[in-house]
Amino acid sequence: MKAAVILFPGSNRERDMVMALEASLGTPPLEIWHGDTELPEVDLIVVPGGFSYGDYLRSGAMAAHSPIIREVKDRAEKGVYVLGVCNGFQILTETGLLPGALMRNAGLKFICKDVHLKIERNDTPFAQGYSVGEVIRVPVAHHDGNYFADDETLKELEDNGRVGFRYCSEDGSVDAASNVNGSRNNIAGIYNKRSTILGMMPHPEDAVERLLGGLGGKPMFDGLIAGLEGAA
Repeated sequence: MKAAVILFPGSNRERDMVMALEASLGTPPLEIWHGDTELPEVDLIVVPGGFSYGDYLRSGAMAAHSPIIREVKDRAEKGVYVLGVCNGFQILTETGLLPGALMRNAGLKFICKDVHLKIERNDTPFAQGYSVGEVIRVPVAHHDGNYFADDETLKELEDNGRVGFRYCSEDGSVDAASNVNGSRNNIAGIYNKRSTILGMMPHPEDAVERLLGGLGGKPMFDGLIAGLEGAA
């Protein structure tokens, strides 16, 4: 099983992602520069967090036109699994691989803290390490994490089980008080129609070591690697 992490000028969570993947995979993933035009054969593509191109235009908007993205989109359309975290989620919406948009946080401030997430489904490799309804704790670090989709798109996401994670309280309550950035329906992560692409704002890669704050994200990477190895 092989994985690749896409790097942009301004990426700042790529090392965290590489370490999280290596801990579950046993070998380091490939690191692919945004300016490359070819992508080796891999089973998983990861678009990590950070501030690609400094977010000077709009978060993810410039990265969505990087040369490597043509390959990423082609592989994604062929069914290769793709994970986008934080800025990676923003990039996936800008490319059209996922619907909706990530807007400024409702409080108009950068948020950096641990949050609780409720697992909405576990029938995908991304979430098979969790139980439905389970509450996990992982960090967020974003200024533009307010997920928005129009009513029609939101209904399609909800009706077809495409919401993967929601912001919640420690006891699992999904309410306004636990919605850290104003996202519609407390959405923290969504899937594409085939459930082969996951975009999420929180950082599971920064919750894979107990000594560094917790293990909330560890089951995601362990389950993801196991699921993709089994499908290979």
